[in-house]
Amino acid sequence: SYGSVFKALHKESGQVLAIKQVPVDSDLQEIIKEISIMQQCDSPWIVKYYGSYFKNTDLWIVMEYCGAGSVSDIMRLCKKTLTEDEIATILCDALKGLEYLHLRRKIHRDIKAGNILLNMEGHAKLADFGVAGQLTDTMAQRNTMIGTPFWMAPEVIQEIGYDCAVDIWSLGITALEMAEGKPPYGDIHPMRAIFMIPTKPPPSFRQPDKWSPEFIDFVRNAKQPNILCQMILEAREIRENQIQWNNAGKKRGHCQGMVG
Repeated sequence: SYGSVFKALHKESGQVLAIKQVPVDSDLQEIIKEISIMQQCDSPWIVKYYGSYFKNTDLWIVMEYCGAGSVSDIMRLCKKTLTEDEIATILCDALKGLEYLHLRRKIHRDIKAGNILLNMEGHAKLADFGVAGQLTDTMAQRNTMIGTPFWMAPEVIQEIGYDCAVDIWSLGITALEMAEGKPPYGDIHPMRAIFMIPTKPPPSFRQPDKWSPEFIDFVRNAKQPNILCQMILEAREIRENQIQWNNAGKKRGHCQGMVG
Protein backbone atom coordinates (compact mmCIF):
# COMPACT_ATOMS: atom_id res chain seq x y z
CA SER A 1 0.00 0.00 0.00
CA TYR A 2 1.24 3.54 0.75
CA GLY A 3 4.76 4.52 1.79
CA SER A 4 8.44 3.77 1.28
CA VAL A 5 10.26 0.74 2.70
CA PHE A 6 13.78 0.80 4.17
CA LYS A 7 16.21 -1.90 5.28
CA ALA A 8 17.26 -1.50 8.92
CA LEU A 9 19.41 -3.24 11.54
CA HIS A 10 18.23 -3.85 15.11
CA LYS A 11 21.34 -2.98 17.12
CA GLU A 12 20.73 -5.23 20.13
CA SER A 13 19.87 -8.42 18.25
CA GLY A 14 21.61 -7.80 14.94
CA GLN A 15 18.39 -8.72 13.15
CA VAL A 16 17.76 -7.16 9.76
CA LEU A 17 14.29 -5.59 9.53
CA ALA A 18 12.14 -3.73 7.04
CA ILE A 19 10.67 -0.38 8.09
CA LYS A 20 7.76 1.08 6.16
CA GLN A 21 7.52 4.87 6.30
CA VAL A 22 3.96 6.12 5.78
CA PRO A 23 2.98 9.82 5.75
CA VAL A 24 0.22 10.46 8.28
CA ASP A 25 -1.79 12.31 5.63
CA SER A 26 -2.25 8.97 3.84
CA ASP A 27 -5.39 6.92 4.38
CA LEU A 28 -4.90 6.23 8.09
CA GLN A 29 -7.89 3.93 8.27
CA GLU A 30 -6.33 1.66 5.66
CA ILE A 31 -2.95 1.77 7.40
CA ILE A 32 -4.48 0.94 10.79
CA LYS A 33 -6.36 -1.95 9.19
CA GLU A 34 -3.10 -3.27 7.72
CA ILE A 35 -1.39 -3.08 11.12
CA SER A 36 -4.34 -4.75 12.84
CA ILE A 37 -4.34 -7.69 10.44
CA MET A 38 -0.55 -8.12 10.69
CA GLN A 39 -0.68 -7.97 14.51
CA GLN A 40 -3.14 -10.86 14.57
CA CYS A 41 -1.05 -13.10 12.31
CA ASP A 42 1.70 -15.46 13.43
CA SER A 43 2.61 -17.67 10.50
CA PRO A 44 5.85 -18.43 8.64
CA TRP A 45 3.90 -17.77 5.43
CA ILE A 46 2.91 -14.20 6.33
CA VAL A 47 5.25 -11.23 6.77
CA LYS A 48 5.69 -10.65 10.51
CA TYR A 49 4.81 -7.38 12.23
CA TYR A 50 7.14 -6.20 15.03
CA GLY A 51 5.74 -2.80 15.99
CA SER A 52 5.07 0.75 14.87
CA TYR A 53 5.67 4.30 16.06
CA PHE A 54 5.16 7.90 15.01
CA LYS A 55 8.14 10.10 14.12
CA ASN A 56 7.57 13.68 13.03
CA THR A 57 4.74 13.51 10.49
CA ASP A 58 5.22 9.85 9.56
CA LEU A 59 4.13 6.48 10.84
CA TRP A 60 6.94 3.89 10.82
CA ILE A 61 5.93 0.22 10.68
CA VAL A 62 8.60 -2.36 11.60
CA MET A 63 8.24 -5.66 9.75
CA GLU A 64 10.07 -8.82 8.78
CA TYR A 65 12.70 -8.26 6.09
CA CYS A 66 12.31 -10.32 2.92
CA GLY A 67 15.56 -9.66 1.13
CA ALA A 68 14.64 -10.88 -2.34
CA GLY A 69 11.68 -8.53 -2.67
CA SER A 70 8.38 -9.35 -4.33
CA VAL A 71 7.86 -11.96 -7.01
CA SER A 72 7.00 -9.19 -9.47
CA ASP A 73 10.25 -7.39 -8.56
CA ILE A 74 12.23 -10.55 -9.33
CA MET A 75 10.47 -11.05 -12.66
CA ARG A 76 11.12 -7.43 -13.61
CA LEU A 77 14.80 -7.49 -12.61
CA CYS A 78 15.47 -10.84 -14.29
CA LYS A 79 13.41 -9.81 -17.34
CA LYS A 80 11.83 -13.23 -17.57
CA THR A 81 8.87 -15.27 -16.43
CA LEU A 82 9.13 -18.13 -13.93
CA THR A 83 9.48 -21.84 -14.54
CA GLU A 84 6.75 -24.25 -13.51
CA ASP A 85 8.88 -25.55 -10.63
CA GLU A 86 9.43 -22.00 -9.34
CA ILE A 87 5.72 -21.20 -9.66
CA ALA A 88 4.73 -24.42 -7.87
CA THR A 89 7.02 -23.64 -4.94
CA ILE A 90 5.68 -20.09 -4.57
CA LEU A 91 2.06 -21.23 -4.88
CA CYS A 92 2.55 -23.88 -2.21
CA ASP A 93 3.78 -21.27 0.27
CA ALA A 94 1.09 -18.77 -0.74
CA LEU A 95 -1.61 -21.39 -0.23
CA LYS A 96 -0.30 -22.11 3.26
CA GLY A 97 -0.55 -18.40 4.01
CA LEU A 98 -4.09 -18.25 2.62
CA GLU A 99 -5.09 -21.33 4.59
CA TYR A 100 -3.88 -19.61 7.77
CA LEU A 101 -5.89 -16.47 6.97
CA HIS A 102 -9.02 -18.28 5.82
CA LEU A 103 -9.20 -20.52 8.87
CA ARG A 104 -9.30 -17.27 10.86
CA ARG A 105 -12.00 -15.89 8.57
CA LYS A 106 -9.78 -13.23 7.02
CA ILE A 107 -9.74 -12.38 3.31
CA HIS A 108 -6.59 -10.85 1.84
CA ARG A 109 -8.39 -9.38 -1.22
CA ASP A 110 -5.25 -8.25 -3.06
CA ILE A 111 -3.30 -11.40 -3.93
CA LYS A 112 -0.87 -10.78 -6.80
CA ALA A 113 2.85 -11.29 -7.51
CA GLY A 114 3.61 -7.83 -6.12
CA ASN A 115 2.21 -8.83 -2.72
CA ILE A 116 4.09 -12.13 -2.42
CA LEU A 117 7.57 -11.56 -0.97
CA LEU A 118 10.55 -13.93 -0.96
CA ASN A 119 13.21 -14.18 1.71
CA MET A 120 16.78 -15.19 0.92
CA GLU A 121 16.01 -18.85 1.70
CA GLY A 122 13.42 -18.90 -1.09
CA HIS A 123 10.32 -18.94 1.14
CA ALA A 124 7.31 -16.97 -0.09
CA LYS A 125 5.26 -14.86 2.32
CA LEU A 126 2.03 -12.90 1.90
CA ALA A 127 2.29 -9.14 2.44
CA ASP A 128 0.36 -5.87 2.10
CA PHE A 129 -2.83 -6.24 4.11
CA GLY A 130 -4.13 -2.73 3.43
CA VAL A 131 -7.33 -4.04 1.86
CA ALA A 132 -7.72 -7.26 3.86
CA GLY A 133 -11.12 -7.97 5.35
CA GLN A 134 -12.53 -9.90 8.29
CA LEU A 135 -15.49 -12.25 7.97
CA THR A 136 -17.53 -12.34 11.18
CA ASP A 137 -19.88 -15.08 12.30
CA THR A 138 -22.83 -12.87 11.43
CA MET A 139 -21.44 -11.78 8.05
CA ALA A 140 -20.40 -14.76 5.97
CA GLN A 141 -19.91 -12.66 2.84
CA ARG A 142 -18.64 -9.22 1.93
CA ASN A 143 -19.88 -7.09 -0.95
CA THR A 144 -17.38 -4.27 -1.47
CA MET A 145 -15.17 -3.92 -4.54
CA ILE A 146 -11.65 -3.80 -3.14
CA GLY A 147 -8.43 -5.07 -4.67
CA THR A 148 -6.47 -4.67 -7.90
CA PRO A 149 -8.75 -4.96 -10.97
CA PHE A 150 -6.79 -7.46 -13.09
CA TRP A 151 -6.68 -10.00 -10.23
CA MET A 152 -10.27 -9.51 -9.03
CA ALA A 153 -12.77 -12.34 -8.98
CA PRO A 154 -16.01 -11.65 -10.90
CA GLU A 155 -18.11 -11.60 -7.73
CA VAL A 156 -15.90 -8.89 -6.23
CA ILE A 157 -16.37 -6.70 -9.30
CA GLN A 158 -20.11 -7.35 -9.34
CA GLU A 159 -20.37 -6.69 -5.58
CA ILE A 160 -22.77 -9.61 -5.20
CA GLY A 161 -21.27 -10.97 -1.99
CA TYR A 162 -18.13 -13.06 -1.72
CA ASP A 163 -16.04 -15.08 0.69
CA CYS A 164 -12.52 -16.46 0.97
CA ALA A 165 -12.75 -18.16 -2.43
CA VAL A 166 -11.96 -14.82 -4.09
CA ASP A 167 -8.37 -15.12 -2.83
CA ILE A 168 -8.07 -18.47 -4.60
CA TRP A 169 -9.29 -16.93 -7.86
CA SER A 170 -6.68 -14.17 -7.47
CA LEU A 171 -4.00 -16.78 -6.81
CA GLY A 172 -4.98 -18.52 -10.06
CA ILE A 173 -4.59 -15.21 -11.89
CA THR A 174 -1.24 -14.75 -10.11
CA ALA A 175 -0.15 -18.17 -11.41
CA LEU A 176 -0.89 -16.93 -14.94
CA GLU A 177 0.97 -13.71 -14.17
CA MET A 178 4.07 -15.62 -13.05
CA ALA A 179 3.88 -17.92 -16.09
CA GLU A 180 3.24 -15.25 -18.72
CA GLY A 181 4.68 -12.06 -17.25
CA LYS A 182 1.38 -10.22 -16.72
CA PRO A 183 -2.18 -11.02 -15.67
CA PRO A 184 -4.94 -11.62 -18.22
CA TYR A 185 -6.22 -8.30 -19.66
CA GLY A 186 -3.00 -6.69 -18.42
CA ASP A 187 -2.64 -4.84 -21.72
CA ILE A 188 -5.95 -3.01 -21.50
CA HIS A 189 -7.21 -0.16 -19.32
CA PRO A 190 -8.20 -1.32 -15.81
CA MET A 191 -11.71 0.09 -16.18
CA ARG A 192 -12.26 -1.96 -19.32
CA ALA A 193 -10.95 -5.05 -17.53
CA ILE A 194 -13.53 -4.47 -14.80
CA PHE A 195 -16.27 -4.82 -17.40
CA MET A 196 -14.68 -7.81 -19.16
CA ILE A 197 -13.80 -10.07 -16.22
CA PRO A 198 -17.42 -10.82 -15.12
CA THR A 199 -18.68 -11.30 -18.70
CA LYS A 200 -15.92 -13.40 -20.28
CA PRO A 201 -15.03 -17.06 -19.58
CA PRO A 202 -12.32 -17.56 -16.93
CA PRO A 203 -8.93 -16.83 -18.54
CA SER A 204 -6.38 -19.55 -19.12
CA PHE A 205 -2.92 -20.00 -20.59
CA ARG A 206 -2.12 -18.39 -23.92
CA GLN A 207 0.29 -21.25 -24.69
CA PRO A 208 -1.06 -24.30 -22.81
CA ASP A 209 1.40 -26.65 -24.55
CA LYS A 210 4.21 -25.13 -22.44
CA TRP A 211 2.69 -26.34 -19.17
CA SER A 212 1.85 -29.65 -17.52
CA PRO A 213 -1.79 -30.83 -17.40
CA GLU A 214 -1.59 -30.68 -13.59
CA PHE A 215 -0.63 -26.99 -13.63
CA ILE A 216 -3.42 -26.21 -16.09
CA ASP A 217 -5.89 -28.06 -13.84
CA PHE A 218 -4.70 -26.10 -10.82
CA VAL A 219 -5.37 -22.78 -12.54
CA ARG A 220 -8.74 -24.00 -13.83
CA ASN A 221 -9.86 -25.14 -10.37
CA ALA A 222 -8.73 -21.89 -8.76
CA LYS A 223 -11.23 -20.05 -10.94
CA GLN A 224 -14.23 -22.27 -10.25
CA PRO A 225 -15.46 -21.08 -6.84
CA ASN A 226 -18.30 -23.64 -6.77
CA ILE A 227 -15.66 -26.35 -6.43
CA LEU A 228 -13.97 -24.54 -3.56
CA CYS A 229 -16.65 -22.88 -1.45
CA GLN A 230 -16.91 -25.32 1.43
CA MET A 231 -16.60 -22.64 4.08
CA ILE A 232 -12.92 -21.97 4.78
CA LEU A 233 -11.43 -25.16 3.30
CA GLU A 234 -10.57 -23.91 -0.19
CA ALA A 235 -6.85 -23.44 0.34
CA ARG A 236 -6.42 -26.76 2.12
CA GLU A 237 -8.31 -28.69 -0.57
CA ILE A 238 -6.32 -27.18 -3.42
CA ARG A 239 -3.01 -27.48 -1.59
CA GLU A 240 -3.53 -31.16 -0.78
CA ASN A 241 -5.11 -32.23 -4.07
CA GLN A 242 -3.54 -29.98 -6.68
CA ILE A 243 -0.24 -28.44 -5.65
CA GLN A 244 1.29 -31.89 -5.27
CA TRP A 245 1.89 -32.04 -9.02
CA ASN A 246 5.50 -31.00 -8.43
CA ASN A 247 6.00 -31.99 -4.78
CA ALA A 248 6.44 -28.25 -4.44
CA GLY A 249 7.49 -28.31 -0.82
CA LYS A 250 10.55 -30.40 -1.72
CA LYS A 251 11.71 -28.04 -4.46
CA ARG A 252 12.83 -25.10 -2.35
CA GLY A 253 16.07 -25.00 -4.32
CA HIS A 254 14.25 -23.60 -7.33
CA CYS A 255 13.32 -20.43 -5.46
CA GLN A 256 16.69 -20.25 -3.76
CA GLY A 257 18.18 -20.12 -7.24
CA MET A 258 15.93 -17.18 -8.05
CA VAL A 259 17.02 -15.12 -5.06
CA GLY A 260 20.66 -16.13 -4.82
